[in-house]
Amino acid sequence: MNVSTGRSAGFLRRTLNRLAADDDEPVAQHLQTAVESAGATPMQSCPVGERVCIAGTLKVVTMQPRAGAPALEAVLYDGTGSVTLVWLGRRRIAGIEPGRSLVARGRITRNPAGAVLYNPDYELRPTGWTGS
Repeated sequence: MNVSTGRSAGFLRRTLNRLAADDDEPVAQHLQTAVESAGATPMQSCPVGERVCIAGTLKVVTMQPRAGAPALEAVLYDGTGSVTLVWLGRRRIAGIEPGRSLVARGRITRNPAGAVLYNPDYELRPTGWTGS
């Protein structure tokens, strides 16, 4: 690869990252407003080991076996960060699907992959929830 090709690839990558960030910014701001109105703590500020209330939108929902037992995992995003919600012993929970908004309560832990909340109490929010 010559130097000019490397510079072009870097420029293209930076441009695409900026465009993607610009598209995500209004969504993040909207979610942060909804989090505040729900009385939840922004995920970037959640203390490890303490009981918290978080709110946001589910980005990814998967079934991941843990030690041979089923576990439903969902990534909850609030515009400031993400927390993985894990329901041990569950393959599926009605209403837990990508794009759904919810408020979750529990004790935050950390593992190498990031923040995790095991077997949270949760309240599903209506589709298109704006926090009111």
